[in-house]
Amino acid sequence: MAHRFPKFAQISTLALLAAGLPLGQSAAQAEATMGWSLGAYGAPGLLDMPTAEALSDGTVAASVAARADQVRGNFAFQIAPRMTAVLRFSREKDLGPGGAALKDRSLDLHYQILSEAGMRPAVAVGLRDIMGNGQQSAEYLVATKTLRPDLRATAGIGWGRLGSQGSFGGGTRPAGSLDGRLNGDAWFRGPMAAFAGLAWQANDKLTLKAEISSDAYATETALAGFYRKSSLNFGAEYKINPMASVAAYYLAGSEVGVQFTIALDPHQPPAPSGLETAPLPVRPRPAPGADPEGWSGAWSADPTAEPAIRASVAQALAKDGQVLDGMRLSATAVDVRVRNETYGAQSQAIGHTARILTRALPPSVETITITPVAGGMPTSAVTFRRADLERLENTQAGEILAAAQIGEAAPGAFTPTEGLYPRYQVGVKPYLEFSSFDPGQDLHADAGLELSGRLEFLPGLVLSGALHQKVAGNLDEQTRVSTSPVQHVRSDLAEYQKHGDATLQRLQLAWYARPGENLYSRVSLGYLERMYGGVSGEILWKPVDSRLALGAELDLVKQRDFDQRLGLQNYETVSGHLSAYYDFGSGVTGQLDVGRYLARDWGATVSIDRKLANGWSVGAFATLTDMSSADFGTGSFDKGVRLRIPLSWALGQPTQMTFAPTIRPYTGDGGARVDVEGRLYETVTETHMGGLYEDWGRFWR
Repeated sequence: MAHRFPKFAQISTLALLAAGLPLGQSAAQAEATMGWSLGAYGAPGLLDMPTAEALSDGTVAASVAARADQVRGNFAFQIAPRMTAVLRFSREKDLGPGGAALKDRSLDLHYQILSEAGMRPAVAVGLRDIMGNGQQSAEYLVATKTLRPDLRATAGIGWGRLGSQGSFGGGTRPAGSLDGRLNGDAWFRGPMAAFAGLAWQANDKLTLKAEISSDAYATETALAGFYRKSSLNFGAEYKINPMASVAAYYLAGSEVGVQFTIALDPHQPPAPSGLETAPLPVRPRPAPGADPEGWSGAWSADPTAEPAIRASVAQALAKDGQVLDGMRLSATAVDVRVRNETYGAQSQAIGHTARILTRALPPSVETITITPVAGGMPTSAVTFRRADLERLENTQAGEILAAAQIGEAAPGAFTPTEGLYPRYQVGVKPYLEFSSFDPGQDLHADAGLELSGRLEFLPGLVLSGALHQKVAGNLDEQTRVSTSPVQHVRSDLAEYQKHGDATLQRLQLAWYARPGENLYSRVSLGYLERMYGGVSGEILWKPVDSRLALGAELDLVKQRDFDQRLGLQNYETVSGHLSAYYDFGSGVTGQLDVGRYLARDWGATVSIDRKLANGWSVGAFATLTDMSSADFGTGSFDKGVRLRIPLSWALGQPTQMTFAPTIRPYTGDGGARVDVEGRLYETVTETHMGGLYEDWGRFWR
């Protein structure tokens, strides 16, 4: 029989622990020096109990917690300053149907209602396993207070699993959903229980933890040979470095476990800043008396002047990692079309270009217009007075922004850079691919190399492709077979993942154009992605200064063979969507897509993404269609989280390469779209007013 540790004795134990640590200063004066800490569920927490803390804004964390009969893999995202989301994949011995292992995936949300200030503690509310079958389902309200810089106390009330030990209150908690739907009718329902805990930072590396658990571990005790002898849990966490930690814990008086955590804080890059090459300084113009011909504009009558200036600018931009597409030059003004191939922030590329132009242009040129080019299309125009660039170089970037004008790209003929086309690029980078979080399967993954190439015949006419070569992994060992009753437009993903050797990921010819004012178009033809080939056409209305954009896309596609070579299967379909995009400011963008999906179902997708100033972004999406939840299968509808981490953050060097995984709890056939490379909104938006404003702090960098 499990020994019941009296509640008053549990509280007394924690009180004695706290009493043995002299506070040294009042709670109102305490200033925490303790860093981030994640519990075994992947969210801010002690061990199994949550705390009211929040991670640094934009942080992405991965952790693995393991004990004898259980392994949890957690992926946490601080998607807003107060909101943490956690995707979890767990395997628990003997808890599945017929005594098999339970392979489960869960989604948790943790929201900090109040941050700690003065005598006020931090307060948070949380939901665990909000779409699950009730195995991990719980809700909580928790408060955390810093008693002194190295000591924090936590107390809270839990429902569901966190209300199962020492319960009070009444009512019946509804059973959880078995098909992955929201189990909202059970939230904050049924018996509740109190929990508490302490975290003490013994030194700058080691933190000791103790908690009173309100989790009875009822299912584990009944089915998995788990022995709950105590409500007290103890643990120790060791910080290896600012990004990584390892922990050990003693649970319920009988279980020993370990946890490894790595957290990537976008505000603390692993590579030091300043590794990138400093831009050339602005060159002030000489006095008019020192260069009367340059100031008068007489130089413009010389037919050799413009080609010489254009060649000088092109050479300087090439050294800076940019391409001069074309130039239009007069005695008083210049407009250059520039393609940024290096910098993650378009404003930084524009700042570098402006400095280069002050060094190459004669003194009479006062108006400087820089026109970014994306996909071969001029997408906006940023205009400066040269005098403002000279005057404001050593000021804050906001001052030059106030003096600049951002508008539509000017029409008309530009003198192209000689010998620029055709242009080709080849690159190699690593790839990492996971299987979907299927509750009936273990986690599988492959790592390998991606060889990509790009050949641009003319501005906007591009042939591109990518090959994957597996180096190591076990995706070919998947045994999952789709039993979906509808056309297998995505649920056969495992069949494609099994073929990791020399697979053709995509090979397409794309044509980008500007058919009219505020309009952009794209037509793509070929093997559009690993599972589909065909034709995709798109048009986008997006004024430079508008928060709103509207688009339409039509795809005529046929399913590819599993081996991802050149063969096609019999299934073909027409898919299309009407889309609306809105920039809410502060890096937050929303998107609504309405239309027909690959399985010929009709519905809508809602997504929201948040981009930080350093280029990190995290987003979430959900799709509901007329396909029934029974036909979709586990999860009921398509949903997931997408992440984008610029590699410049890790390398300390400018690059446009990113790590951009999309994580789905389950891959079903409903709500599936063609994954076309280079859709218009993502191609042009970074060079429009909202995107430039968000990154403008890097203009002088």
